[in-house]
Amino acid sequence: MAEAQIILSHSRQSGIVAIASGEQYPWAHTALAESGFKRGADGVWHLPADGSGATVVDLVTYAKRHRTSVHTSSRRFIGDAARDLARLLPGQWHATVEIYSHPAWQTDLVPWIWDSGELGRALQTDRVPYAATLTDRMQGTTLLFIERPGRQLDYLVGAFAPEGLEEGYGDPHAPHSIVLPPFPGRAAQAVTDRYLPAYEQAVHARRTAAIAAVLGAIRSEHDTWQAMIASDRYSDATPLSAAALGSGTEEFLDHAWRRFLTVVDHAPTLIDRCRPASSPWPEDAAALSRLDDALIDAETLLDEAVHGGAVPAQERRARAWPAIETWLTDGEAFLRQARVSAPHRRPALPVAAPARPLTAAQPAPRNH
Repeated sequence: MAEAQIILSHSRQSGIVAIASGEQYPWAHTALAESGFKRGADGVWHLPADGSGATVVDLVTYAKRHRTSVHTSSRRFIGDAARDLARLLPGQWHATVEIYSHPAWQTDLVPWIWDSGELGRALQTDRVPYAATLTDRMQGTTLLFIERPGRQLDYLVGAFAPEGLEEGYGDPHAPHSIVLPPFPGRAAQAVTDRYLPAYEQAVHARRTAAIAAVLGAIRSEHDTWQAMIASDRYSDATPLSAAALGSGTEEFLDHAWRRFLTVVDHAPTLIDRCRPASSPWPEDAAALSRLDDALIDAETLLDEAVHGGAVPAQERRARAWPAIETWLTDGEAFLRQARVSAPHRRPALPVAAPARPLTAAQPAPRNH
């Protein structure tokens, strides 16, 4: 493959568009500029509509001078496909073109893609010079939409890791990307009915697992701390001084609070989904109420520390520990309730979702 390539495709809004690719992509940029193409804010080049006379033939001539190959895509412009899909998804979705001209830019995506399927593998093994992101402005979900490598028509869609759970590719809780057809209506139906419910269930499971891990870690450290206090000795049998005991307690409480922030971040959404009355453990309702109250206390403390000025360390420890202790005591009730609860389903699309491409506004792109 040439060190610099230009990929041409057709956009219904801009006509012929071009994307530069390859380790020497600046050569392609030079050829595009000299042949009369104009670069947009999203990094996509297009033939101007001002009658300047620039043509694809000119581009081929200049590309040869700059050791750049020119390829014509059999697909329509990725931005058009992504915007058509975004318009048909439930909620408020925004599509943005992403360009990965240099291969290294593509590999930068891998740690952030939350996928255990074909999309994650493709980013590691196939060349993906461009893509589109689709962001749900209400839910905060961000999807990556690419042309399926090695296929003439299909697309792949998967998700970036949700905020606060940046595990990336290979996380066992990650959902599987899915293959989408080139028809917007059918593609939107697949995303709405198959991918988004699986993604939301995966986020739910990942949040539950994160809280379980944090509570387990705090409980283990608490047991070690209590054993140290009871014996008046360090783990190596060295006598424990009063000063060391106080220092050890402060260190334990500080570390426990830092860990507990994961619970503060993720538990409120999960508690809202718990329905103990319809579960095998209706008696958990009282424990969930205590846990919810403890979360409110912890959120108030965190808000004061972040927005109201520094809370003195001694006061923070005294206020944080009751909330943490409540979660250590009743956390198992929460975990079993969370594991049998399910995310609320998004509204389903009508079966006869329109397949005809819709005209959409230009996205607010990201530069590379």
